[in-house]
Amino acid sequence: MPVAEELAPPAVRWDLSALYSDLDDPRIQETWDEANKRADRFAETYRGKIETPDLAPTTLAAALKEIEAFWMEASKPIIFGHLLFAADVSDPKIGAFQQKQNELATGISIKVMFFELELMGAPEEAIQRCLADPAVANYHHYIQTARAFSPHRLSEAEEVILEETANTGVRAWERLFDDVTSNYVYHLELPSGEKKEASQSEVLALLRNPDRAIRQAAADSFTAGLQDSKRVLVLNFNNILLDKSIKDRLRKHPYPEHARHLANELDKETVDLVIRLCRRHYDLVARFYKVKKEILDLPELTHIDRYAPLFETKEQVSWDHAREIVLESFATFSPEMSRRAKEFFDESWIDAEPRKGKSGGAFCSYMTPDTHPVILQSYLNKMDDVMTLAHELGHGVHASLSRAQTYFNFQGTLPLAELASTFGEMLVFERLVGEADLRDKLALYAEKVEGVFATVFRQAAMFRFEQRCHEARRAEGELTWERIGEIWQEELQAMFGDSVHLGEQHRAWWSYISHFIGSPFYVYAYSFGEWLVLSLYQMAKREGPSFQQKYIDMLTAGGSKSPAELMAMVGVDLKSEAFWLGGFDGMEKLVTEFERLWSEYKA
Repeated sequence: MPVAEELAPPAVRWDLSALYSDLDDPRIQETWDEANKRADRFAETYRGKIETPDLAPTTLAAALKEIEAFWMEASKPIIFGHLLFAADVSDPKIGAFQQKQNELATGISIKVMFFELELMGAPEEAIQRCLADPAVANYHHYIQTARAFSPHRLSEAEEVILEETANTGVRAWERLFDDVTSNYVYHLELPSGEKKEASQSEVLALLRNPDRAIRQAAADSFTAGLQDSKRVLVLNFNNILLDKSIKDRLRKHPYPEHARHLANELDKETVDLVIRLCRRHYDLVARFYKVKKEILDLPELTHIDRYAPLFETKEQVSWDHAREIVLESFATFSPEMSRRAKEFFDESWIDAEPRKGKSGGAFCSYMTPDTHPVILQSYLNKMDDVMTLAHELGHGVHASLSRAQTYFNFQGTLPLAELASTFGEMLVFERLVGEADLRDKLALYAEKVEGVFATVFRQAAMFRFEQRCHEARRAEGELTWERIGEIWQEELQAMFGDSVHLGEQHRAWWSYISHFIGSPFYVYAYSFGEWLVLSLYQMAKREGPSFQQKYIDMLTAGGSKSPAELMAMVGVDLKSEAFWLGGFDGMEKLVTEFERLWSEYKA
């Protein structure tokens, strides 16, 4: 019997009682009842009082404090619904509950929508007068980011219509995607002849199996499943693309990713610089995979070999051992990081049990400053599951520290959201490498390099895929399954050059990626985060304990500052090409060390 079947996955589920006890908790309805009353009072008090030349700082400060407290409470049923749905997308009762929360949120959102619109439209002189007053000090960043969208606001009546129709529009398409991809049962036929049913996460995990025949069987099953759902998936994606096109036109966004750049507080020049540098260094990817082909002794690497382990291993990592690895690794850098991460285990803030109906992937939900963050992943006792745990606990530490901020300053923008998670991964990687023999070091470096490439280069390629799909949908009309697959194949193949041949099956593999559906242009945030960490990690080693406190202070600042201001806290200029090239130097060192280890191993 394979060892993979001998070590049972952890029966670890999260405790969400900081929000509510269950679907029927009466406090949920009480939250909505109180939210509606507060929304009505807020509108009576402040409508017409913000977008005025004589706006008083005390009035704005009072309104901001009230609406901030209002949204912190009103967000809780929505978060609860999302978390329950992610833990079990197969239960129609939970799906209906989540939908109801979205609909109730729409109702109160409409009541207070005027405030942000008035804040956007308030005279600049009045806003500057308010910003100079200490009463508004805590809300500088919130005000500035809200007003960045001023040129793209619609009338209140138009905004109400968009919000009212979102639950039967884009949110419905997002829910459909989750339902289809998470509940689909893949039919897997193993080389032994055994036939079994599997979830998406189980099939994808087999693409990392050391047996190439098993990887091919997994790819066959995965592709067949996507093809089976393609009519729904391609229609879904087309509607997401069209919905965004309509909204961008109405809001006068000049190009598809513009709204994301505004939300991320990054300008086009900075983002384009990062993507351009990525594409310029694709040869580093080919360099690595040509060595991997030699190690695997294959005539050609294809899409089923990208994440193949270098050596067959039966070693598994139990949940308890993973906990030890992560906490001890975090402690080497900062006892505070380890203490914050330990809470997730001690207080049941993690859902790690693999089970049918659970959504794929992994995430950390920040929840609210007065509760606590939680993590979802499916832990299958693999080493890459340990790295995923480290990644999500990095997010968790960030979220935990950010609770020092008020609700509007709690969460930062996406590009920096991945910084702490990737930093956490680096700490664990260094710990594992320090304890490994030559063979295991080689395997660890391969996994790390592949992880970096997946996070930096692959996300950059996916960003270009999204750009081209949005542009094509606007220029060509509804896109076929084949057309989308063509764009996907071109952009991802460009990343690998001639080192990996992405076969025909790969043309369908765009269709399971949730970011394209629920968070358009999210993906470049991963490239930013990984790069930042590669440079920051070297800074941490050079500066020693003094960097530790600067880093913790930056995480504690949450979303109270712009990305540029937050990075300035640790001495980084995001507009510096030299800084980003330093990140590439870090990647090149990883590849060079991998090559050196292979030369030593085969000698």
